[in-house]
Amino acid sequence: MKIVAFTGKSNSGKTTLIEKIIKILSSDYSIGVIKHDPKNKAQIDTEGKDSYKFFQAGADVVLASPSKTTMIFQDVLDMDFLYRVFFDKDYVFIEGLKELEFPRICVARDEIEEEYLSYSDAFALDKDTKNISILPVGVCVFDVNDTQGIIGWIDKNARKIDG
Repeated sequence: MKIVAFTGKSNSGKTTLIEKIIKILSSDYSIGVIKHDPKNKAQIDTEGKDSYKFFQAGADVVLASPSKTTMIFQDVLDMDFLYRVFFDKDYVFIEGLKELEFPRICVARDEIEEEYLSYSDAFALDKDTKNISILPVGVCVFDVNDTQGIIGWIDKNARKIDG
């Protein structure tokens, strides 16, 4: 399993980049994504449906259908548990969770936030990104649309964990 994290401010393009990478890799590899929802804004199910009611009532819920399984837990899960959930994946992408020490790509549009410099190993930037002069010398910088280059960096730098 190869694990890499993506970071950046809200609306920087993290999800879009991860989605592009998944579309390229998913025909040959299995992929898992752990997405951080720090503001509890993500809606997994629709209000009024059974699984929504169960979760709102306080239960952990697993939605199993012929095409997918979705898990919703009331508690914050230990990352080791999530790794075990994805033990059979070739790639695991983490969106957010900057406190976890994984090789990390910072995605930036418009401007690079200084707070991301200390824990980002590479940068995927929009062509209009300003203040690139603040980047550390020698850090890998990609155009956010260079998915093949980014995948190459992931293959070389991702943390490898044997299942």
